[in-house]
Amino acid sequence: MTASKKTGFAYHPDYLKHDTGGGHPERPERLQASIEALQASDFWAELYQIEPTPATVDQICYAHPRAYVDLVKRNCEQSIPLDYDTPVSPASFDIARLSTGGVLRAAEAVMAGTVRNAFALVRPPGHHATPDRAMGFCLFNNIAITARYLQREHGMGRVAIVDWDVHHGNGTQDIFYDDPSVFFFSIHQSPLYPGSGMVNETGSGTAVGTTLNAPMPPGSDAGDYIEVFKNTLRPALLDFSPEFVLISAGFDAHQLDPLAAIDMTTEGFATLTEIVAEICEGRLVSALEGGYSLKGVSESVVAHIERLMRYS
Repeated sequence: MTASKKTGFAYHPDYLKHDTGGGHPERPERLQASIEALQASDFWAELYQIEPTPATVDQICYAHPRAYVDLVKRNCEQSIPLDYDTPVSPASFDIARLSTGGVLRAAEAVMAGTVRNAFALVRPPGHHATPDRAMGFCLFNNIAITARYLQREHGMGRVAIVDWDVHHGNGTQDIFYDDPSVFFFSIHQSPLYPGSGMVNETGSGTAVGTTLNAPMPPGSDAGDYIEVFKNTLRPALLDFSPEFVLISAGFDAHQLDPLAAIDMTTEGFATLTEIVAEICEGRLVSALEGGYSLKGVSESVVAHIERLMRYS
């Protein structure tokens, strides 16, 4: 396997230092369990290790106004929660920049041809962060910033974002709702936090049609998800013809997850990975979002990366 055909993996142990407090679902153990499962896999040694570095404040501002970035920094310094479910600690601002930076370095490696695709095992997650509000455990919108980074620093024109976290990626949708150069797809349990992501939310102005939501009722299973990916997402992505695909890879739709009621399986996530990889036939980066069962998230991360490697 040549370097240009590898799958990249971005992770930094400092991600464990983002302290959300005892009993919080978004805890360091999610990444620890995933790392242990990956190291026990038969492909760990084949992954191309990518060293995350912090995103600059200017890069964070690709998706967030500077006043918001300053607010996050102040709250972190004083350990003032940014939302009722989004606690922070003094280290959280720098770790959030490092989380975004992990996704940026993964995208950079793909653009350089060092790897064909990559997965970033990061925290805090990002897809609920709107331009000016932290919520749902998210401080900065890692995937949205990466989409803008690809466009501004690498000249990408059309970027597609596929979000299969069980919660609607409201922040990502808000950031690109009127931007026809970014296609956003979200499949999510409905009704469920944050309450957005209806089928009639399709974009505004010249971007109508570049937002695609697939709300799923509780009890939906892997077969239901796969049908949506094949019959709804596939034609839409082919029509958009993206130059780069980003995946908000939340694994909280897993049947073991305590925060939702979708009957997704580990193999189901592998199949979703395969469908997206087949459609895009090229540059792809995924980043961890949710997933709160340690067994569910760790097994799903392994299956997801294993399937990415088939297309690298």
